[in-house]
Amino acid sequence: MPLLDKYPFLVNYFEKGIKNPEKSIAHSILFYGSDLDAQYNLALYIARLLNCKKDKNYDCTCLDCNWIRNGEHPAVLTYSRLENKPDDDDSKTVISIKQANQIKQSLLTSSDFHRVFIFCDRDENNDVAGLNNLNFQEETANALLKTIEEPPEKTTFFFLTRDKNDLISTIISRSQCFFVPSFERENLDWTPIKPVFENYYEFERRDAFKIAGELNDLSKNSIKTLEQMQSYVLSLMKSNAQNKQIQVKLLHDIEAIELAKKQIIAKVAPLSAFENLCIDIIK
Repeated sequence: MPLLDKYPFLVNYFEKGIKNPEKSIAHSILFYGSDLDAQYNLALYIARLLNCKKDKNYDCTCLDCNWIRNGEHPAVLTYSRLENKPDDDDSKTVISIKQANQIKQSLLTSSDFHRVFIFCDRDENNDVAGLNNLNFQEETANALLKTIEEPPEKTTFFFLTRDKNDLISTIISRSQCFFVPSFERENLDWTPIKPVFENYYEFERRDAFKIAGELNDLSKNSIKTLEQMQSYVLSLMKSNAQNKQIQVKLLHDIEAIELAKKQIIAKVAPLSAFENLCIDIIK
């Protein structure tokens, strides 16, 4: 599914910020959520918008856009524990201070391109994985803080992670953060929750605890119930793709469901997690 169909709110947000001369986007952007491939593709798409020499259309085939699609652009670089290592850097498990210094050194010279640095990890299959406090340690992050806070003109940083709290607070505070939901479960059958959760956005706030109790009672598998709820909300996102206000609300609700899943995994009582969730999303 094309990015524009999956994430119309995010794509339109960045397109307007880049194409409109009276607007701009943040110079440090943090994407978080379970779909790291989507985060990476969004970062590359924004890099294309920033460097495109033609009309900045989604399917543009100018030299810069093709370079970025093929991973060959000299100013769009991915930094992970395995990529873009200086010759004297033999570290294998972390993004190193030497890599941070390499970036700072490269920014001392001017460039006709818009430079984009994408920070992520790689798993054992070389697929995109998320940053955390093990592969992107505090000393390396601190070495970049000044550069991230006051970068040269035409420079943008991206940080990709599953949970934004896996990064140090100073990176978070210097970045504009966007939750990127996963559509892996969009086809999951949500029929079991339909009698309780359908049209939840029309519920009265005073019914939040009642709805939470009913959701808690639906199944012994609370995570499965939450995933069915997520599937339903994702279906709403698809059917309201052009409504910015609804998209913002639904993105918030998917993130709230993710938080409820994390609470249960962390041994919070399921009923408490459902109550917290319903209080948050039922307005």
